[in-house]
Amino acid sequence: MANSPLKGPLKESDKEVTASVLQSTLVDLIDLSLIAKQAHWNVVGRNFRSVHLQLDELVSAARGFVDDVAERASAIGVSPNGKAKTVTENSGLPEYPESWQSTDLTVDKIVDTLGRLIQRLRVCIDETDKSDLVTQDLLIEITQEMEKQHWMWQAQKA
Repeated sequence: MANSPLKGPLKESDKEVTASVLQSTLVDLIDLSLIAKQAHWNVVGRNFRSVHLQLDELVSAARGFVDDVAERASAIGVSPNGKAKTVTENSGLPEYPESWQSTDLTVDKIVDTLGRLIQRLRVCIDETDKSDLVTQDLLIEITQEMEKQHWMWQAQKA
């Protein structure tokens, strides 16, 4: 880990674990915001308006947490990296299709994407159990909101 001009509260080994988790989460959340915006611009079909607006809610949630995660990394003395190349190379989320997508396909893809994100977040929660409970608390908050979003997207098809 590069020498930081900022000193955080964690011992080095805990900082490394926590930094990795925060970077992974940052990249996934940035990707989620981009996926949801891509879907927002390209959704067509029955219930268009509802899905279109729900996608904007998802974008807003993801973008809000992006800042929280990046600022947490800075607070522990780690430089966050949200560059496009970093996101492209490191996101753990499934790739979203190009071009127009039906509302049904859009809902299916968003449900899959959120499901994958939640799996990854729950692993991160486990990983921070010993390294940093403050970061773990943030991850729990993010997971709670993403699970709520996941439920709402699944309800579209129920």
